Amino acid sequence: MTGFTSWRLRTYAALAAAGVVAGLALGRVEPVALAAPFLLALVAGAVGRESQVAVRLTLDRERALENDEVTATIELSSAGVADRFEVLVPLPAELTAEGGPARAVSLRAGEERTIEVKLRCERWGAFTVGPLLVRARDILGLRSWEESAGEAQRLRVYPSEETLRSLVPPLETQVFTGNQVSRARGEGIEFADLREWRAGDRLRRVNWRATALRRELWVNEQHLERNTDVVLFLDTFAEVRVEGQSTNDRAVRAAATLAHGYLQRRDRVGLIGFGGFLSWLVPASGTRQLYTIIDTLLTSSIVHSYALRDVDVLPPRTLPPQALVLAITPLLDSRIAAALLNLRARGYDLIVVEVSPLELVLPDPASEAGLAHRLWRLSRDALRWRYERVGVPVVTWREGVPLAVPLEEVNAFRHLARPA
Repeated sequence: MTGFTSWRLRTYAALAAAGVVAGLALGRVEPVALAAPFLLALVAGAVGRESQVAVRLTLDRERALENDEVTATIELSSAGVADRFEVLVPLPAELTAEGGPARAVSLRAGEERTIEVKLRCERWGAFTVGPLLVRARDILGLRSWEESAGEAQRLRVYPSEETLRSLVPPLETQVFTGNQVSRARGEGIEFADLREWRAGDRLRRVNWRATALRRELWVNEQHLERNTDVVLFLDTFAEVRVEGQSTNDRAVRAAATLAHGYLQRRDRVGLIGFGGFLSWLVPASGTRQLYTIIDTLLTSSIVHSYALRDVDVLPPRTLPPQALVLAITPLLDSRIAAALLNLRARGYDLIVVEVSPLELVLPDPASEAGLAHRLWRLSRDALRWRYERVGVPVVTWREGVPLAVPLEEVNAFRHLARPA
């Protein structure tokens, strides 16, 4: 530990020196007698041994969800003469401690104590808890020792997910088996049509009612069950953040919800972080892919950059043919608009989920920014019109509205646009 002299020890030293000087100057023993207790305390504090403290920090789990509680356990033991320990747990702003992050305990030599601190996860992210800041004081309170102790513990807080009853189906499926009903016909569960019997058809596919009516063999045709390649296209160029609310936080929550939903359906899901810093995950399936996607989302952040970006910089495997691309963006940067139009021109099944920033940037009615705000909203409407003109559905996800609402709007858009 790093030791330092407390204000009490310095005060005692000043009083003892003043008493000795006064006794020598006056030639009397009374000032020296009055300074004797301070001299003894000064000697006791000067010869005090440095406190030896063993500190260990552990968390009851490494992964949690938003608004969950995680217990941090602090184990203390001392082999010295320290009487009081003060422990501070340094925490990021996204974690709060019940009763505060500081604790004070009395600890004698050779005694062991355990302290539990309840941590509440206010926001998702990848955090580090510790090392601890420990201060020890001797019995007289004359000397103190400070140090950083305990190994830092990593904590991953996953974003809470929205409840989705249905997902957006793709226009085209892949060749691998899954839970998505394909438009192609073959061995499946969903009924497609009736046709005449052909050589090689299985007996179990014969529709006996239709056969009895038409007096010849007719068989059932089913739709194949295939999987889908889904690419979550996350815009990390810019965000709007006001009083703890951010468009990027909602975008990450939407991406985690969609990844979980599609992976439960045995689809292959990939991730592209498109912004000042590029990141990508090749589409894959399974629980491992879900944790990989969410761990990547936890470290995603807005990186401001003026470099031009296009989808040509992405590896080809990140955007498989006939993939369903779900772009989650606040539509704040012109570069993301150009990249999405490029994807549509290449024939990808593109859907734009606009994370609305309008609720966070309402202007003051008394200010002169009202005209600029209206012009900005008109430019956003013009951009949506450009997307819809090329057949790209653009749905707005507003604050306080479940994510399922804009996804149902996509299904309605496709249902109405299909006859055209």
